[in-house]
Amino acid sequence: MTTENVRILVVTQYFWPESFRINDLVQGLKQRGHHVSVLTGLPNYPSGKLFKGFGLFSWGKSDYEGVPVYRVPLFPRLQGRSWQLALNFFSFAFFSCLLGPLFCKDKYDVILVFEPSPITVGLPALVLKKIKNAPILFWVQDLWPESLTATGAVKSKPIIKLVRHLVMFIYKGCDRILMQSKAFFDPITQLGIPKNKLYYLPNSAEGIFQSPVKDNADIIESMPDGFRVMFAGNIGVAQDFETILEAAELLREYPDICWVILGDGRQFEWLKNQISQRNLEKSIFLLGRHPVESMPSFFTHADALLVSLKKEPIFSLTIPSKVQSYLACGRPIIAALDGEGGRVIVEAEAGVVPGAENSEALAQAVLNLYAMSPLEREEMGKRGQVYYKKHFDRQLLLERLENWMILAKKDS
Repeated sequence: MTTENVRILVVTQYFWPESFRINDLVQGLKQRGHHVSVLTGLPNYPSGKLFKGFGLFSWGKSDYEGVPVYRVPLFPRLQGRSWQLALNFFSFAFFSCLLGPLFCKDKYDVILVFEPSPITVGLPALVLKKIKNAPILFWVQDLWPESLTATGAVKSKPIIKLVRHLVMFIYKGCDRILMQSKAFFDPITQLGIPKNKLYYLPNSAEGIFQSPVKDNADIIESMPDGFRVMFAGNIGVAQDFETILEAAELLREYPDICWVILGDGRQFEWLKNQISQRNLEKSIFLLGRHPVESMPSFFTHADALLVSLKKEPIFSLTIPSKVQSYLACGRPIIAALDGEGGRVIVEAEAGVVPGAENSEALAQAVLNLYAMSPLEREEMGKRGQVYYKKHFDRQLLLERLENWMILAKKDS
């Protein structure tokens, strides 16, 4: 652990009680002796509604396990229509630019921006950089404008061109750009960003995924019997549930194979209706959204863990953050995606990779794991844990980020 403390302002549109990696990162930096503050919005992801206990006027200063949290008002995501998302993104950016300097009065050595979408989270960071004279480390989770076109959120070429200029403006205003995937390197340099500003910082997993798991009677009670293929996370367009539904239909003749879905999102109701229309109630089980603290207990009772993405060039460049959690908990992985995420699973020898948008290959991948002995699946999961500790260990990545922040502080 370093002996040099850094005063860090984290700028993120999403924060606890929303379930994002930045929550754990903030606690990790605090535990390593740094002074951390957070500028964020009102929690409303993924449901689109403000979380219980929060209202439109719940902004101001609060506390998250000893970390000062400054919340600004925003327009909730609601049903996630394009205009609603646009209002959500720009309202956070506007109010953060306006109120951030008033709320965050302390001196900061660095500003760390967490960007899983939208890119507009960089705008208040640029304002605060000017006021605080602090360098920005911008952690890219999603590439823009590619993410907009991949999900169909924006189709207008003039708007995409405008967003591209905004991305270039924000990137050029940052001192270091951290990338969660090595495949982000080329798209970002093609925007005219010099290579010496780019650094690879993949996601890790919360420490709870590497701790001994205690059995939870409620979780065991909620689980269906049989061979469990488990998905955990956002239920949205990008996750391609159409392919999962088709694969479940193909495996209908195997009544002991069940699909367990943990999470919520814009397509939750659609998925629920599709399960009913396709008569898959005995195959697919929607268990709803649960806190991240309960995920290790759920994963322990899975025979395979599923990660999926649509077949889009942008998605082939990313590593979904659930991949690290899956690897850390030591369960076999089915990766219904292309590119970097699949490469990691193949390299780790931690599962099977049927690829994106291929329901027949997905069904066959499930059958392949189904046919294995429990010991074979256990060995596969252990290989994933070994790979995780070598490439994604939490303390290793915290130390890497810590060193970059210290260097940025000295360079400014």
